[in-house]
Amino acid sequence: VLFALGFFSLAGSAVAQDVAAAKQRMASRQSEVASLKTSGAVGENNRGLLEVRRSGGASAKIVADENSDRGVLYAEVAKRTGVSVDDSGRARAKQIAANSAAGVWVQKEDGSWHQK
Repeated sequence: VLFALGFFSLAGSAVAQDVAAAKQRMASRQSEVASLKTSGAVGENNRGLLEVRRSGGASAKIVADENSDRGVLYAEVAKRTGVSVDDSGRARAKQIAANSAAGVWVQKEDGSWHQK
């Protein structure tokens, strides 16, 4: 029993470290993401993920890295709240869209894109 409790404690600690690491990586690339969004190269889709709208440069790598880290966070929120990861991302997408700067491309729930 103690072994099992220790295992779950370590597992919880590992998840917390993964979430913290994801947040740190996201913070370190925040200015790059903001620049890509402002330029129109990427937009915020309706699943809470970045999407390349105009390829070129390092945008695909930055988008992939950002989306991977967002997935870690959405999975943790989903686990804590009892919703699916997809629902967690879609809820975050609404927040992101509402808080996006003017000119940023955002995807509506129906899948259409518009500039805020």
